[in-house]
Amino acid sequence: SGTAVLTPREPGGLPHGLRAAIALRAAAAVQDEELMAHYRARLEACPGGVSFATFAVPGTMPEDTRLAAILRHADLLTVEPRGATRDDIEGLKAADVTEPDIVRLAELCAFLAYQARLLMGLRLLRNA
Repeated sequence: SGTAVLTPREPGGLPHGLRAAIALRAAAAVQDEELMAHYRARLEACPGGVSFATFAVPGTMPEDTRLAAILRHADLLTVEPRGATRDDIEGLKAADVTEPDIVRLAELCAFLAYQARLLMGLRLLRNA
């Protein structure tokens, strides 16, 4: 699953470097140091990742409206997924994010949320 959402053969409008930056940003938002280290290394190793590295920091927004819309939506799905509405999807479309890329972004964020929760549970079991 991780390979499918982080480094798919056909990344569409979400290049691998951006995906790694979103993953690091999500790990930072949930304050998971181990995941942050994992995704930082992944971002650094990713071709073109350096161009997205600044956006791995939660709250950092680019001037580019499309990229900013993608990051805002990723933040929303990371912090408050239930808060996402049809208006948020329309905002992505208005920023020229295609429907396939909206789906790709949702898949990535869902995987990241699942991964963070799974790892937290495994750590709790390990320490029990």
